[in-house]
Amino acid sequence: MTFLDMLLQQSINGLMLGIMYSLVAVGFTLYFGVLDVINFAHGDFFMLGSFMALVLYSIAEAAGWAGNTFLVVIYLFIGSMILTGVVGVATERLCVKPVSKAPMLISLLVTLGLGIAIREAVRILYPRGSDPKGFPTLLPQGAFNLGSIVIRYENLIIFGLGIVVIIVVNFLINRTKMGSAIRAVAQDGEAAMMMGVDLDRTIDITFLIGSAVAAVAGIMNGFYYGKTMFNIGAMMGVIGFSAAVIGGLGNIYGAIVGGILFGLLETFAAAVLPYGAENKRVFAFLIVILFLVFRPTGILGEKVYERV
Repeated sequence: MTFLDMLLQQSINGLMLGIMYSLVAVGFTLYFGVLDVINFAHGDFFMLGSFMALVLYSIAEAAGWAGNTFLVVIYLFIGSMILTGVVGVATERLCVKPVSKAPMLISLLVTLGLGIAIREAVRILYPRGSDPKGFPTLLPQGAFNLGSIVIRYENLIIFGLGIVVIIVVNFLINRTKMGSAIRAVAQDGEAAMMMGVDLDRTIDITFLIGSAVAAVAGIMNGFYYGKTMFNIGAMMGVIGFSAAVIGGLGNIYGAIVGGILFGLLETFAAAVLPYGAENKRVFAFLIVILFLVFRPTGILGEKVYERV
């Protein structure tokens, strides 16, 4: 394989990771844009989505209709999005809303504790929750070659699905009445309330969308790696937040750019640097630190007046 082929192969792998990171980063951007809250439990919604999919798949197997792969995949995504979104709204009502007017440090501590609670609940309540869980192989297997570049069918489907989800979220935020309410609250919550926007409902919808998108990323991660685990949300939360910071916290397009860049940094570090596979995230986080030092507003910059 030539250097150019290696560059293209790692770019494809980086885009695969980056699209998942982008979906998680979008959730951080939504929360920050509407509530000025950095929700450190968001990574655990990513994990929860994958476990919801496992539960739903077990139900489908028990009911005897897990054989229709296409319908089962749709069922897993839609069901997991709904269930994880409901959990997201419930936790917002119970944990985030009561401290929404408190100093940011309080909300950080609350969401950090919430993430730990979700993580431990899955570990305790799911059978043998501490062990890695195999994910069902439902996407088409195999690959095709472009020269010496290998592209797997399942990776192509996951990447395409991620693009579709991003387009749908962008449409909801920028082309619907609900999205107008979210953007109005992000710009000025008090003025939005005076214009008749239901603040509580808008915040609930924001958490519903953010949690549902995280669930999609969690299922994509399960299909990509073939497994999931109760503690994967902790690192994914840090990565998603870092990606949002790289792109510009509060900027939805910045979150997408930051997620893809983080994925590319990881894959190229693993392929090029000595001991890169073990230290790929060390390298990626070093880049994040440099961004924080030299460009704290991120690549696209934080939106001050319209942050979502």
